[in-house]
Formats: sequence, C-alpha cells, structure tokens
Amino acid sequence: MRVPLSWLREYVDLPATETGRDVQAKLVSVGLEVETVEQTGAGLKGPLVVGQVLTIEELEGFKKPIRFCTVDVGTANGTGEPQEIVCGARNFSVGDKVVVVLPGAVLPGDFAIAARKTYGKTSHGMICSTDELGMGDDGTHGIIVLPPEYEPGTDAIELLELVDEVLDIAVTPDRGYCLSMRGVARETAIAYGLPLRDPALLDVPPPNAHGYPVKVSDPIGCGNFTARTVTGLRPEARSPIWMQRRLQKAGMRTVSLAVDITNYVMLELGQPLHAYDRTRVQGTIGVRRAQQGEKLTTLDGAKRVLDAQDLVITDDRGPIGLAGVMGGADTEIADHAEDTGTTEVVVEAAHFDAISIARTARRHKLSSEASKRFERGVDPQAAAAAAQRTVDLLVLLAGGTAEAGVTEITAPSAPRTIAMPANHPDRVAGVDYGRETVVRRLQQVGCDVYGQDELIVTAPSWRPDLAEPNDLAEEVIRLEGYENLPSTLPTPPSGRGLTDRQRLHRRVGRALAGAGYVEALSYPFIGDAVLDQLGLEQDDARRRTVALVNPLSDEEPALRTTLLPGLLGALRRNDGRGSHDLALFETGLVFTPTGEETKAVRLPVDRRPTDEEIAGLDAALPRQPRRAAVVLAGAREQAGWWGKGRPATWADAVEAARTIAGEAGVELTVRADRHAPWHPGRCAALYVTVAGEETLLGHAGELHPRVVKELHLPERTCAMEVELDVLERAVDGALQAPRISTFPVATQDVALVVSTETAADTVEAALREGAGELLESLRLFDVFTGEQIGEGNKSLAYALRFRAPDRTLTVEEATAARDAAVALAAERTGAVLRGA
Repeated sequence: MRVPLSWLREYVDLPATETGRDVQAKLVSVGLEVETVEQTGAGLKGPLVVGQVLTIEELEGFKKPIRFCTVDVGTANGTGEPQEIVCGARNFSVGDKVVVVLPGAVLPGDFAIAARKTYGKTSHGMICSTDELGMGDDGTHGIIVLPPEYEPGTDAIELLELVDEVLDIAVTPDRGYCLSMRGVARETAIAYGLPLRDPALLDVPPPNAHGYPVKVSDPIGCGNFTARTVTGLRPEARSPIWMQRRLQKAGMRTVSLAVDITNYVMLELGQPLHAYDRTRVQGTIGVRRAQQGEKLTTLDGAKRVLDAQDLVITDDRGPIGLAGVMGGADTEIADHAEDTGTTEVVVEAAHFDAISIARTARRHKLSSEASKRFERGVDPQAAAAAAQRTVDLLVLLAGGTAEAGVTEITAPSAPRTIAMPANHPDRVAGVDYGRETVVRRLQQVGCDVYGQDELIVTAPSWRPDLAEPNDLAEEVIRLEGYENLPSTLPTPPSGRGLTDRQRLHRRVGRALAGAGYVEALSYPFIGDAVLDQLGLEQDDARRRTVALVNPLSDEEPALRTTLLPGLLGALRRNDGRGSHDLALFETGLVFTPTGEETKAVRLPVDRRPTDEEIAGLDAALPRQPRRAAVVLAGAREQAGWWGKGRPATWADAVEAARTIAGEAGVELTVRADRHAPWHPGRCAALYVTVAGEETLLGHAGELHPRVVKELHLPERTCAMEVELDVLERAVDGALQAPRISTFPVATQDVALVVSTETAADTVEAALREGAGELLESLRLFDVFTGEQIGEGNKSLAYALRFRAPDRTLTVEEATAARDAAVALAAERTGAVLRGA
C-alpha cells in the first residue's frame, strides 16, 4: 500500500515538522512494515509553470516530426513575452494548457534546463511529460495537457503536487484494513495519540424500494450488496488533477472519471467498488455461483471459462462480472467523449466472502486490487458509506444527479464478541500492563469493552482477524511497544549436548562432503509424474504418499517418499547450466504412511499438553525415517597431467554407501539386485546386521537408461539411497577406534575362476569365513573375462591381508590361512584357483 503523506494529513493532524521518515518510525513501532519512503520531486527546482500554446510551426526536413511552438507563460519568464520552445510531441494543439519548464530550472535526475539551439531553432525551455517530471505513467505517454481553467504562469509544482513523500507499506494478510488510507490513518492516529477524522463517517440515506433491482442468491458468498444510481453525467468530464495525482502516487493509472472515482474511494475507505454503465445492464443485477462451463469476458479482454465455485455478478443475459475480482467487458464504462461516453452509472459496493474470492482469483490467475482486499478482509459495514462517497464525487465532479432510490441487501449477522480475562495480555507478555491500559488500547483499535476482571470485547467490523483472546493480547502488546518487552535468555541445562543420533547424522554429512560431494537441499514435495518417470510399479510402497490439503503446487501435492526426485532435479538444473561433473548429496526426512494413522487433535495453547495428547498427535503422523542419498554424473576423477581421469560409475555410488556405513562402524554387505529406478544389471542391494538379522539398508548403482531419458539426465547417472535410522539400529555400542598393530602385515593374492553367474559377494563371504581370525582385510582388485579362462567364466582377484595382534606371522601361517579361505570358496561356489 503506497500512502502519500500529503493525503494522510487530511485525516490526522500531524505536526508540520514530521517527515516521512518520522511517520515511518512511528508506524513500525505499532507493527506496520514500512519498506521505503519515496521522496517525489526530489531535486526539482522551478520555474515550472502553466503555459498556453499560442502557435505551432511544423519543422520540415528532419527524421522525426518536430514542432516550433510559442507558449504564453504569463510573467513567469520576467518579460511577459511568448516563450519559444521546440517540442517533438504531437498530443497537444493550439490553445491547450501545458506544463512548461523554463531555463534555470532543474528536473528530477539533476537535469538542468537552459536555452539551447536545436533543429535550427533556439528552444527556451521545454514542454513537459509525466515521465520527465517523475509523475509516473498517466496512460498517454505524451505531453501533460491541463484543464482549461488554469491561468498561464500558475506554479505547476504546487498545482501538480510534485513534492511529496510516499510511504510504501507491506501489508500482512491479517492487516487487510491497512490497504486503505482510512486504516493507515487509524494506525497513525494511535501511534501519535491524535484524533482521527474518519472518512467513512458520512450521512447515508436508508434503503428504500425505489433502488435498482438486485437479487442475491448466495447470502453466504455475498453478505451485503449496496447499489446506487447516478444519472446526467457529463461524458467529457475528466478527473481533477488532485485526484489524478493521488492515484498516481498510490501506484494506480488514471482511466476515466467514473473509474478513477471508484479507485479513489477504494484507496480511501478500503471498500472495492464497481461502476456499471446503466445502459448496458439488462434487467436485475444478481449475485450467484456460476454454472460449470459458463463464459465471461473480463475487463482485461480475456475470455474465461467459469467454475461452479466462482461467485459472479449477473444480469438477465448471464454473468457480467467476477464478483470481487474483475468486472465484465459488456458493462464497461465507456471512455469520455461528448457523444458516446457513459451518462448513467450503477454503483456497486458489496461485501464478498474472503475465501471464495481468494480461490476464484487463484483459479483464474487474476489478482486485482479488489481481490487483494477482499481476500484479506473488508469492513462489511463500509459498503453503504463507500457507495455514498462515490455518488457524492460523481455529482460534484461530473455534474450528475443522484437518484433517490437506494438498494441495500444485508444478510443478518451478529457482532463478534470475545471474552478475555483483563490480565490475559499481562500473562502473555510477562508485563504488568493493568486493566486500564488494556481497555484503552483495545478501544483505540475500535473495540467496545465492558466488564472488570472478565472483559467482554466486541471487535470492530473492519478487524476480522480479532477472533480470540490472544489476538486481543497481541493488539495491546504491539501498541505498548514490542521493544518494551523484557528479554530474558533461557538457561540451558548443563551436561547435555548432541545425541548419538545427531552425532551420526553430522558425521555422515561431513564424510560425504569430504569424499567430494556437495550438499543440496530440495523441497520435500513430489507428484505422481516424477514417480512415473522413475519407473515405479503401481504397487510400489513409494507410491503411497501423504497428500497435502493446501499444496504449494498442484504438480507436487504430496510429501516425498524418496530423496531421489529432488536430488536428480538439482543435478539436471546444474547440468543444464554447464556444470557437467556433479556429485551431490542430501540427508533428510521422507514420509511413509502406514495406514494406521489417527485423526490429529488440536493441542491447547494455554497449558502444556499432556503426555496422552502428545502421543495422540504423534499417532496421527506418518512414519518419517531419515535417509541419505547421493547422485553422480560426469567425471568422478578429473583428467590432467596426472592421468586421464575416469567417469563416475555404479561402484562410486556403492562406495558412498560404504563411506556412510564406515562412519557408524558397521560392516556393509553388497548384493546384486533389481530395484527401480536402477539399471537391473547395475543395481546393488545394501545390507547391514541389526540384532543378528540381515536388514536392507538401501540401494545403489546406475540409473535405468529409460529413467535417465525421462528425467533428461546425463548418461550413466548413478545414485544411492540408504535409511540412516536402520544404520543407527545396526550400531553395536559406542564406535570403537581401530587397533593399530605393531606387527607387520602378510599379504596374499588369490585369483579364483568362477561362473559368471556367481556373485562376487558370495565368493568374498566364503573367503572371509575360511581365512579365520588372522584375516585383517579383503579387497577385490580385478575382474577378468576372456578366452584364457573359458566361456561363461570370470576371474576374481582378491588381496588378502593377514596380521596377528601379538606376533609376526610366519609364511606358513599366512599360506595356511589363504589355502583355508580358497578351500571354503571352492566348496561353496565351485571356485578354482586360477593357473592350478
């Protein structure tokens, strides 16, 4: 909301010395967010005056039309002689009144004006446009043409109110009343302790049977509808300069007198209005829900297909406007013209349901000044005053006649009352305000207050956000000053640090970062489309999602069941922007419903919830395990003078899982598997031992080519995802530091020939068991296939490290342990020692 300080002073008698910065500080102190204070006309220096065009000479021979004008500026130039000015604009004629800046003046932007020779003539000044004076867009993109009543030589700086200060206020959704001068003036009056001249206090005639016929079929959607009729308007009448300037400063463009007046009253009182050309309205004006598929062309020229939940304004033909959002083109006020302009208008001032208007505006992607106010809450009792104010201005400025008929349809409603202990704000803030202060502050915001220890508070009609005692307490606290609240830092109990779970999660993050992965945080929302792209079967558990009631995006209406979509989306964006060698990781929660969740209970705020209430809330939540995931693409090792480098492969994804397991001190078992979205031949299932049983930890490998294509990922993209909660359960006591032996290691290499169908982890398990306690580590360092070992076979080469904790092993002991390992592998897998 843009608030000109000169306009604000009409309602509050601010001290003459108060600047926009001073008012900003006051409004911030009562809880309004004033983002900026704009100095309009900064650096402007006269003479800037009204001039009348006497003659226009068209100059020939130039690439663009140029005019040499003589302009009467009165005595402003010191001589009284016509001023000679060269101008390229063409939207003015002889006899028009224009704005002239004379030599010696300075325009905004430090643009000094002097006499200068141009196009073969000497120009003594300049005829000004709105852009050159920093006035904003008036829709003409040309010279300012003033009404004929202003005399040449009149000071245009004062006439056009060029020097002012404009406060730009960011209005929060609960403070919709501040989207009006009336609301901001009320807050200003409270902040300064000054009386308010309420612009809504008007004499309004009572409704009668002679008004324009209106039928409201949906009293819930429209609780109040006021209609007034004005006839005999002068089609050529234009908005006065003071109104144009106030609209421009408030950020609105002038259109026509009738439309400008409705916009002006909306800014003044906060009540959106609409003016219909009476000659274009056929029959009774109605308010109802749209029929599914009905069509309406709105004022912006767009043809819209209506939804059954849309609230519409109708006449005998059908919809003529989207209620509270935008009017229809069929009843649009015609532009001012003596022959074809609008001479009769029906003024609508109505109160519409906030939720209905908000949903309609979002459904049609049509946010307007009216919808922004209705969806935040408009004073339902301001409609009659706003209609009267509009009628008064139409009569005053357009020479119209207000018809005696007044239509007002109001749904019955009771005032909103709230019971609150008088000391409730004291207990909320921890400050002893006292009953007198509480009552005084609530009365300042417009509440009626009765009672002693127990207050009965009637909220004002313009404050729909005041619904319970805590809302009233907030009003008292903010007006007394948030800066006056005591600040006491809580004392944390000693001897408490991170839990084992938190330490593990942090170690995992540091380990992955140390391995060259970059952390990426993604939104926890997914949709069915990405699950289809991942190739998940219809019965896959990851398709059972928790749907959000009010999602941020219709394309992602559910909570994630896997971390991969967000990470792969980040990888795709980075790859598309030129970063092709990528290694990303994320740790976070996923949400897996069990189907046994109960309905959530609303916890109290005036006391600590009981253990049973907290348990009930927990029972309503889905299971939320924490997972870790990585994605890789491009080069894992860069090429350079040190070597050729190498691309990321499925083995790097498996190694990332080993890194995570190593931080927990847990041994990881890797087996071949088939699991979407991984490639069936390059997918590994990862297992750990929990309470003596082998438990699935996650999967790793290369993504399926079809998934890569669907998600537009780089070729050979790899991924890994594991569940950290399972890893935590696999931890057996405190993490033990490795024992460093002082005795030398004995290394034995073996190459075993097995069938290509035999998994390497099966051979490895047999070697470990057969080698016994002397085996320190086992590593597969080569896989070979070829004619030398026969078709259908492969050679697996392992490095076995043996070490004793208390002595140096002999060659015989190491060889015996190796032979025992090979023997057990041969027995279980049919392995044959290569070369034997």
